[in-house]
Amino acid sequence: MTENRYSAPALVRYATDLLGAAGMDAALAAVVAETLVEGDLLGHDTHGLALLAPYIKEIQNGAMTLAGSADVVSDRGASLLWDGRRLPGPWLVRQGLDTLVPRARQFGSATLVIRRSHHIACLAAYLLRATEQGMMLLLASSDPAVASVAPFGGRRAVFTPDPIAAGIPTSGTPFLVDISSSIVTNGMSGRLQKAGKQFGHDCMLDAQGLPSRDPAVLNTDPPGTIMPLGGQESGHKGFGLALIVEALTGGLAGHGRANPPAGWGATVFMTLYDPTAFAGSEAFTRQTDWIAESCRSNPPVPDVEAVRLPGDRGMASRAAQMRDGVALHATIAPMLVEHSERYGIPFPSAING
Repeated sequence: MTENRYSAPALVRYATDLLGAAGMDAALAAVVAETLVEGDLLGHDTHGLALLAPYIKEIQNGAMTLAGSADVVSDRGASLLWDGRRLPGPWLVRQGLDTLVPRARQFGSATLVIRRSHHIACLAAYLLRATEQGMMLLLASSDPAVASVAPFGGRRAVFTPDPIAAGIPTSGTPFLVDISSSIVTNGMSGRLQKAGKQFGHDCMLDAQGLPSRDPAVLNTDPPGTIMPLGGQESGHKGFGLALIVEALTGGLAGHGRANPPAGWGATVFMTLYDPTAFAGSEAFTRQTDWIAESCRSNPPVPDVEAVRLPGDRGMASRAAQMRDGVALHATIAPMLVEHSERYGIPFPSAING
């Protein structure tokens, strides 16, 4: 059966209109919509429009601020702290990047930490805004109100998957690194559980601390957990990465897991680097191009066609879906039926239907 494909601009208009009808300021709604669709374009379909229905529910429950701007808590030029006031995460991150660009040009690098943001969606969706300007972005996020990942050697959740991402310029396709400190994410775990499916490998621990492939262990009483990146053998590496993310986010923000939980959200860290302030852009891309060529031309192991750099598949997916239409995951449109009917905004028609 042919999968339905949708025009990317039509999906952005739909999401913008739906968020606006739910009460979000038009400028904020447009940024959130663009960010969600960008996630799908890059192939991150658990963190694209799959988040639109949950975001609408947050609006309806009064859990998301729908207009205004962040409060500046501290500003030392190259280092800033904002209170996000539970505004939409994509809007805050986009505003943050726009704020950091001139400061990174001036100082060489500039850092923003945001506390009390709402969820920021797919980290990879922001990276091109930096690399297209010849800059490198380091971005990390944690959710102090959620715990699903146990520390290595433990069986009680302390962390979220604590993602960290980097956008790294080259003279061609940039490196778009978006990884989590855990083996799998909450989004994929929830999707598989709803479908009654399991992972293809042990990436969970049940409540007794025994390895499991079943995402349903997260909802038992007491709950199981997601293993840190590296699993049973090398989970100390993911554990260490989570500690770094927690320090960069909650530590620098002064707002994290030591505070009372305040709903689904994020504490965000981002640093923008301008290579011209160091060895220069040409010297930077000379090094990243060499790495890219050495990896792509590397002899592949059996059953692998070729070595891919992080971002290769995402950029290819983005180009193909902009041309041929976005192939949304089958669960997304049904999730939005209720909201489309409530606000009188029909879901876009498939362009290949």
